[in-house]
Amino acid sequence: MKKSLIALAVLAAAAGSASAQSSVTVFGVLDVAYRHLDNDTAGTRDVLGSSGLSTGRLGFRGVEDLGGGLKAGFWLESEVKPDEGSQPNARFWHSRATVSLISDSLGEVRLGRDFAPTYSALADFDAFGTTGIGDTTRIYKVWGSVDSKVRNDNQVTYFLPANLGGVYGQLSVAAGEGTAGKKYYGGRLGYAAGPLNVNVGYGQTEVTNSDVKLTVIGGSYDLGVAKLMAAYQQGKYQGNKDKHYTVGATVPVGAFVLRAAYSKSKSNDATDRDADRIALGAVYNLSKRTALYGTYAVIDNDDAAKFTVSNDYSTIDAGDKSQGLEIGIRHSF
Repeated sequence: MKKSLIALAVLAAAAGSASAQSSVTVFGVLDVAYRHLDNDTAGTRDVLGSSGLSTGRLGFRGVEDLGGGLKAGFWLESEVKPDEGSQPNARFWHSRATVSLISDSLGEVRLGRDFAPTYSALADFDAFGTTGIGDTTRIYKVWGSVDSKVRNDNQVTYFLPANLGGVYGQLSVAAGEGTAGKKYYGGRLGYAAGPLNVNVGYGQTEVTNSDVKLTVIGGSYDLGVAKLMAAYQQGKYQGNKDKHYTVGATVPVGAFVLRAAYSKSKSNDATDRDADRIALGAVYNLSKRTALYGTYAVIDNDDAAKFTVSNDYSTIDAGDKSQGLEIGIRHSF
């Protein structure tokens, strides 16, 4: 009898532990595209690439209900290039690696490698989702050897709770840990209700001789027949200034989604790296998980600018035009 009672207690404890674990999900995206790339004087190249519509990825995420409106969560995500069967980054969990405490009423505290708020403030209002040859950040200037701050290591972020009547926001601080270009602080504040979504973001990255400062304003409005979006970003470094504009639209037509965008990058520094970009595309949804897509994009570089539509072919002479066509398939799971 005593052994039976002990066994029942162990089973009850195990059942309670299992019921507290709300969910663990394995997810991913496989995205492969044929690309024809033309970089003017440098010539043309045909490649089989990846991440034309969505970034290829493999991930694990989960949430545990701790009771009293409190949850614990984790997220591990790695980029995948199915055209090569490779993981393109030195660190396996390069895309995201975070652990969180989430309160229904107080918000979320998230620790680990994650998106910088200034990047999200821009990317959410790009008609091409900052992915593929239509990505608006293809004409994004790099300042002070600091990348576009898509993600930060060692980041601590606080997110506002989701019950504030459409108001959303976050504050993020990333520890430099003695490495120039890694120390970052920034935030984002927005309002999304009905068809309207607007936000503003600011971020500052500490480098050796001067800080890189980014200010972002973005917004979208869904008319039903079309969703209009626009974003503006200003970067400052060592007295120089770069302005980046993008406007775009997505138009649902049955199973199709038509996409169009125009972007402009303008600098006031001595390199005069200005550029204009136009992108046109269409997505055909075969199902909720599988889509076919096509995109055409062209970048008109000015003077010293050497932007290209794809990293698959980045050789180009200053001031030349870069254009490309991609046709691909994306499957998510």
